[in-house]
Amino acid sequence: MDTTVFVPVADRDAPATPTLAVRARALTKTYGKGEAQVRALDGVDVDFEAGRFTAIMGPSGSGKSTLMHLLAGLDSATSGQAFIGGTEVTGMGDKALTQLRRDRIGFVFQQFNLLPMFTAEQNITLPVELAGGTVDRQWLDVLVRTLGLGQRLEHRPSELSGGQQQRVAIARALVAQPEVVFADEPTGNLDSRSGAEVLSFLRRSVRELGRTIIMVTHDPTAAAYADRVVLIADGRIAGEISDPTPEAVLAGLDALRSLETPVAGSGAGAHDGGAKVGA
Repeated sequence: MDTTVFVPVADRDAPATPTLAVRARALTKTYGKGEAQVRALDGVDVDFEAGRFTAIMGPSGSGKSTLMHLLAGLDSATSGQAFIGGTEVTGMGDKALTQLRRDRIGFVFQQFNLLPMFTAEQNITLPVELAGGTVDRQWLDVLVRTLGLGQRLEHRPSELSGGQQQRVAIARALVAQPEVVFADEPTGNLDSRSGAEVLSFLRRSVRELGRTIIMVTHDPTAAAYADRVVLIADGRIAGEISDPTPEAVLAGLDALRSLETPVAGSGAGAHDGGAKVGA
């Protein structure tokens, strides 16, 4: 019986070339100078396929949120490249980044960030209207049906549960039909039942609506809703898990800890890229 949990990046066979929604090449981010310098990301190379739900996992301080922020153009890289489709994000000016995020990227955060004076429907459609666009009502109907919001569109945020508010935030992220949606700890403020509902809707948006989602999480149960988990530690991609289960993710995180070796003068660790790691 094959008990492989994850394969260090150096050991993976090259797959057939997929359509890539997002990719990073030698992406590096450092903070501070001299002896106080910390390398939050250390030469990251990673691809994210279109039409897939990918989770990024790692210990606190591993660089997972930094990676997402650089990929989405929310922070600037020290060196390396990040791409959305064929467009290089690194090096873009503020105006171009604003347009990129508005037109091609959706965001779901731990905080719902809904406007309290607006109804659920108004919150969903507001980004398109602010950009001067026209809401695709047919697509909106698909989102509302998929996310189970049909009876909640006229409700204001204060009249919605936490899970319902996050579903509104997901619909808002998807309404402009972005190329990719970045979700940063989207269930962090929810109870387990509401969190499971939100994760199910995220997965459905990929499988039924063809969306691309990249989610940062520290929760193995949340990560198991994804098609693939990318493991990161000490600012480096260490491996991945396909078709994850909570148990496989936990075992993968344990395996990561056994591979970590501190490197002087850096926030990153050295990882042995040799053998497969078993459960």
